[in-house]
Amino acid sequence: MLWLKAFHVVFVVTWFAGLFYLPRLFVYHAEAREPVVRERLKVMERRLLVMTHIGGTLAAVFGIALAAWWMAHGAGFLGGWFHAKLALVVLLVAYHVTLARMVRTFARDANTRSSRWLRLFNEAPVLLLVGIVVLVVVKPF
Repeated sequence: MLWLKAFHVVFVVTWFAGLFYLPRLFVYHAEAREPVVRERLKVMERRLLVMTHIGGTLAAVFGIALAAWWMAHGAGFLGGWFHAKLALVVLLVAYHVTLARMVRTFARDANTRSSRWLRLFNEAPVLLLVGIVVLVVVKPF
């Protein structure tokens, strides 16, 4: 079980690296005026999105395996904290899907969002991360 937990944490960190950095690249992209810079950012965004997909997928695989192990060893439904955590993870997945759509939008040079909006958008996964960590560590309900 500890191996499952360790790999789940490793891939959650990998996933969050992408969730934190992709919007920052979008800020740079929205502010870039030189075509060569915009083209380089498109490549970086596309490659980072692939790594984010891999991290998110493996975080989910190891998270599901961990939950299955807990349930098979008498943990039942794991309590309300776990359901709340899953709700926040669903929001993270929705954020991830939004990032993927935005990568395609920037690739087409069709972005209409300001760099200020993108900076604010970049804060969403921080709030979700804080909520998830508090739920997992404190287990308030």
